[in-house]
Amino acid sequence: MKVLAITNQKGGVGKTTTAVNLAASLGAEGQRVLLIDMDPQGNATTGAGITKKDALPTVYQLLIGAASLVEVCIKTEFTFDVLPANRELAGAEVEMIELEQREYRLKNALQQNHDEYDFVLIDCPPALNMLTVNALVAADSVLIPMQCEYYALEGLSDLVETLRKVRHHLNPRLEIEGLLRTMYNGQSTLTQQVSNELENHFGDKVYRTIVPRNVRLAEAPSYGKPVIAFDKHSKGAQAYASLAGEILERATK
Repeated sequence: MKVLAITNQKGGVGKTTTAVNLAASLGAEGQRVLLIDMDPQGNATTGAGITKKDALPTVYQLLIGAASLVEVCIKTEFTFDVLPANRELAGAEVEMIELEQREYRLKNALQQNHDEYDFVLIDCPPALNMLTVNALVAADSVLIPMQCEYYALEGLSDLVETLRKVRHHLNPRLEIEGLLRTMYNGQSTLTQQVSNELENHFGDKVYRTIVPRNVRLAEAPSYGKPVIAFDKHSKGAQAYASLAGEILERATK
């Protein structure tokens, strides 16, 4: 089982879009996939066709020890399972302060079902809080979606420093799985410059796959579907299918 935390402290870079569509694309490749929604906004939950008010129990109950992974897990109509979230999850941080091994709650819950899945994808909130720390402690590696713009580079250096601290104090095996360029506009000179800078600095950690700006990709969540189920011929669907192939290729190596 490979656990990937999809994270970036900057919001609006395509974390949830990547989590939902990568889960569906890996599932389409025959992989057993679990998607964990660790964001109280619950966008990955609704993006997978699950109504938040119907999603009980949620990751919140899992983290505080009120429910097991099997009780929380929902099988979707697509090719992956989901641990859903809703606004309740925002209160978990306060409650977890008093719990034993608060940073390891998610990791411990996942270990009970270690043989059930090939990939576990964790959609993290856009902040470094106890929910994100739980995700980073549970993860083997981190997938970082980012836009190719100036502020993204600034935020990336902060994220790399955060990962270094987590690796030092809580999870020594944590590494960067890869950087994914999202919402890519190839006609922009700045986009190309930032993209080149990423490749120069991170080398083969930068995925060959580039996710373009795509209307169908933006529309799919409003229908509660991954883009592969909404319009499998769209550029967005093709990009995430390519990313899934690249991740499987790296896993084989």
